[in-house]
Amino acid sequence: MSTEVRVPTLGESVTEATVATWFKKPGDTVAQDEMLCELETDKVTVEVPAPAAGTLAEIVAQEGDTVGVDALLASISEGATDGAAAAPAAKADAAAPADSGSSESIDVMVPTLGESVTEATVSTWFKKVGDTVAQDEMLCELETDKVSVEVPSPAAGVLSEIVAAEGTTVDAKAKLAVIGGSAASAAAAPSAGSESHAAQPAAASGSKPDVEDAPSAKKLMAEKGLSADQVTGSGRDGRVMKGDVLAALSAPAPKAEAKAAPRAPVPAEDASREERVKMTRLRQTIAKRLKDSQNTAAMLTTYNEVDMTETMALRKEYKDLFEKKHGVRLGFMSFFTKACCHALKEVPEVNAEIDGTDIVYKNFVHMGVAAGTPTGLVVPVIRDADAMSFAGIEKAIAEKGKRARDGKLSMAEMQGGTFTISNGGVYGSLMSSPILNPPQSGILGMHKIQDRPMVINGEIKIRPMMYLALSYDHRIVDGKGAVTFLVRVKEALEDPRRLLMDL
Repeated sequence: MSTEVRVPTLGESVTEATVATWFKKPGDTVAQDEMLCELETDKVTVEVPAPAAGTLAEIVAQEGDTVGVDALLASISEGATDGAAAAPAAKADAAAPADSGSSESIDVMVPTLGESVTEATVSTWFKKVGDTVAQDEMLCELETDKVSVEVPSPAAGVLSEIVAAEGTTVDAKAKLAVIGGSAASAAAAPSAGSESHAAQPAAASGSKPDVEDAPSAKKLMAEKGLSADQVTGSGRDGRVMKGDVLAALSAPAPKAEAKAAPRAPVPAEDASREERVKMTRLRQTIAKRLKDSQNTAAMLTTYNEVDMTETMALRKEYKDLFEKKHGVRLGFMSFFTKACCHALKEVPEVNAEIDGTDIVYKNFVHMGVAAGTPTGLVVPVIRDADAMSFAGIEKAIAEKGKRARDGKLSMAEMQGGTFTISNGGVYGSLMSSPILNPPQSGILGMHKIQDRPMVINGEIKIRPMMYLALSYDHRIVDGKGAVTFLVRVKEALEDPRRLLMDL
C-alpha cells in the first residue's frame, strides 16, 4: 500500500510553488509528520510533512520543479520496511517506563504559529520545573505579532526542563521544554539537559552550517550578481530561498536611522513612582503598522453625519423577532456593514489596493471589523460580507468578537480584509480620524449617537445623530469618490429600505 504526498494549501491567491529542498531520498525510512521537503512560494516557505510512516518510494517533483496546489510530490510505501514502524520508538530512545527505571523524555516544541509568522515571545509559563502535568494541560503562552498561542503538554509526565524562559524570543521550530516520564527522570534532566543546551549557543555562535541554498535562489543570485553573504536566509538552517533574494534586491539602501530624542531627566521623587513595562509584541506591531500606514499612504479623512432615526426605529421594531428567529441580537453593525457593501459597489476604488504600479480591484468584500481587546486592537475579517444576510453578519461579528476578546483568533482570521469599519462610539467617541489598515484604501469610523437639534423641513427637531468619518488613500481614491461613498452610506442608513431595493 502506498500513500501519495501532495502539495498542501499554499495560502490565499498562491497557486504554485517551487520545490526547494528534499530532506529525504528514495529508500529512506520516514516517520509520520517528519519533514520531507521544503516548497518555496513568492511569499513564504512551506514545509511538507510525511502523511504516514513508511519508506519514501519515489520522488516525482525534483528540486527546482514548479508545482501547483495538490500536485503529486512523492509516494510513501507503507509497511515496506519495519524501520518506519520502529522509527518513532527509536526516536523516543525506547524510553517507556520500565523496571530498569528509565523513562521517556518528550520535547515540547513551538506549535504552528500561522502563515508568515516566524517567531514568538514566551510570555508566561503556567508550570515550573518539577511540576506534574497531564496530557494537553497548558504549559505556557506564546505571544506573536498578532495573537497569543497556548502550548499544551504533548504527554503526561513531569516538566523536567524549561529551555525557553519567559521573555525569550523563539523561532517556529524551537524547543520550549522537556517532559519526563517520571519524577526520577525529572530530577536527572536539569543537570544533563543544561549541559547540552549550554553547548548549543556556543555552536550557534560559530560559523553558519554548510547548507544547500534553494536552486531557484542560487540561479537568481547568479543572474543578479549577489553572493550568499549578501542575503539573509529564512529557510531551514538559514537556507537562502528565492523570496530572500527578491527581498534583498528590493531592499532600499540602508539609511542612518533617526534616533529618538533622549528622555528628559526625571526628578528623583518622581522616578520612584514610575513603572516601566516592556511593550508586548502585539503593541509593538500595532505601533509599527500604524506609523507605516502614515508614512506610506496619502491619507485623508472626509466627514459627514447621519440621522439614525429610521435605522433605530427599524431595529426597535424587529429586534425581538430577529433574535427569536436567528438566535442573535440585531445590532447596528449589520446595518453599517450592509450600507458599506452597497456603497463599495458604486465606488470600487475604496475597496481596492495598490500593488506597485497596479491597482487591484476586489469584486468581493472581506470586511474587517476593528475590535478592542485587553491586549490591544485587532481586526478580524468577515469574508464575503457582501453576500451575507443581516443575521449572518451579526453572527459572524459576535463570534469573531468573542474569539478576539479571548485571544483565540488565528492569523488567517485577520488576513485578507478589503475594507474596515471601526466603531469608536462604543467608547463614547464623538469624532475621530481613523487610520488606514494597510494595504486597504479605506476605513469607516463610526461614533457615538447623540441627540442634537436639527432643522427638518424648516422646523427644529431633536434627532439621534452620528458623525461618520472615512479615511482613504488619496493615491487611489479621489475626493469625489470618497465623498460619494460616505453620502451613499448616509442615504442607506437614513432610509434602510434603499438596501432592500438596491438603490
